[in-house]
Amino acid sequence: MSRAKPLMIQGTMSNAGKSLLCAALCRIFLQDGYRVAPFKSQNMALNSFITDEGLEMGRAQVVQAEAAGIKPSVLMNPVLLKPTTDVGSQVIVNGEVLGNMPASDYFKYKKRLIPDIMKAYDTLAEQYDIIVIEGAGSPAEINLKSDDIVNMGMAKMVNAPVLLVGDIDRGGVFAQLYGTVELLEPDERNMVKATIINKFRGDVSILDPGLDMLYDLVKVPCAGVVPYVYLDIDDEDSLSERLFAGERKEIDIAVVQLPRISNFTDFSPFSRFAGISLRYVKTVFELGSPDMIIIPGTKSTISDLKWMRQTGLEAEILKQASRGTPVFGICGGLQMLGRTISDPYGTEGGGEIAGMGLLDIDTVFASAKTRTQTEGVFPQIGGIFSGLTGLKYRGYEIHMGQSGDSSAVLRNGNVYGSYIHGIFDENGIAEAIARALYKERGLEFSEDNTFDIHAYKETQYDKLAETVREALDMDLIYRILEEGV
Repeated sequence: MSRAKPLMIQGTMSNAGKSLLCAALCRIFLQDGYRVAPFKSQNMALNSFITDEGLEMGRAQVVQAEAAGIKPSVLMNPVLLKPTTDVGSQVIVNGEVLGNMPASDYFKYKKRLIPDIMKAYDTLAEQYDIIVIEGAGSPAEINLKSDDIVNMGMAKMVNAPVLLVGDIDRGGVFAQLYGTVELLEPDERNMVKATIINKFRGDVSILDPGLDMLYDLVKVPCAGVVPYVYLDIDDEDSLSERLFAGERKEIDIAVVQLPRISNFTDFSPFSRFAGISLRYVKTVFELGSPDMIIIPGTKSTISDLKWMRQTGLEAEILKQASRGTPVFGICGGLQMLGRTISDPYGTEGGGEIAGMGLLDIDTVFASAKTRTQTEGVFPQIGGIFSGLTGLKYRGYEIHMGQSGDSSAVLRNGNVYGSYIHGIFDENGIAEAIARALYKERGLEFSEDNTFDIHAYKETQYDKLAETVREALDMDLIYRILEEGV
């Protein structure tokens, strides 16, 4: 079996659209008959996933693996950084926690992770025809370039040709692309084989003079101008548009946007109902009077609970819960709803704090992280969401805290909680909750809202691939892939 050919997508900045373009290319190469896998040597994200083996990886590579038609593997993301503070992260290597490190310590340490990165990459390269590699942030961070393991450093390790992506929606795309190339070293510039302009709205012909001038400056062709796409595919970046409060619809669900919110993609199924608004809120004013309140997962349960107290959100949620508004906590949100949270091992700085007292649990942080996939059938559940009873669920758990013998869903009156990420993803579950909320409001639930979530996701990946295929010069990209560096 021949070794896979690499192709790397780098961006001029964070949120330039690298993750979705990698997903699109994975689906395009799959459609064209190739065995393709995604790869990102180092990912910084609070949205993570647990594999079949109980190992933790970034969700962006999970999405890309789904687009490639393969099962997610931690080989696709050997290093994951989960920020715990503004200046430090939990470092996860090969799916397991290495420890917490301040940014300065990790910067000195990270080159020691190159053997792990290359072992993961080489294993994938022996199994697939093409590896689509995603960079991180920008390759032109001149203060970080000397020890880079995720942009040009990674490209050099595997001799990957680079497509450089700029975000025109945020303005200054020609300056982004030209400035990035100019800040690269000569050998790095030689690795950039084409540029891509992403998130364009309008008449592409207006860009033509600029594309000609850009070519004169950077001496590589533009592989295409990708339009701004409106698709329902999970986002990884904290800048995701999902996190901005939107208009309120027939049924209004409010998700508390905790400072260190994690796995906010857990709630994406609700956004697919035409009559439901899914809003992320940070203040009592933004919260308003929704039909359901969700407290999501977080990387820092204790500090985020303190933040809820300081902002007045805790008091307002307690008030609304007492009036009968359904409240649902996931993972860290579940822990906050309990009586107490204690941290004897200093996982989050130590100490003990009173919870919101809405669920009959006490949480103690352990020294080891729970990482597991789980599935089952909802037991008898009373209250407004009794329609969940008997439905099949599946998802995964990622948490340091232990809260006794926690079942799939805990309930106390109109307050519910679960440790399971992705619990709303299986067919029928979000629908059962939506039906209950409609009934509570005396509104009719439209049968048009019923659909197969998994088939729907596949359709979204195909639409993404179709859009990107039409926008890019795929003949050029295949030549770049074939010729390499």
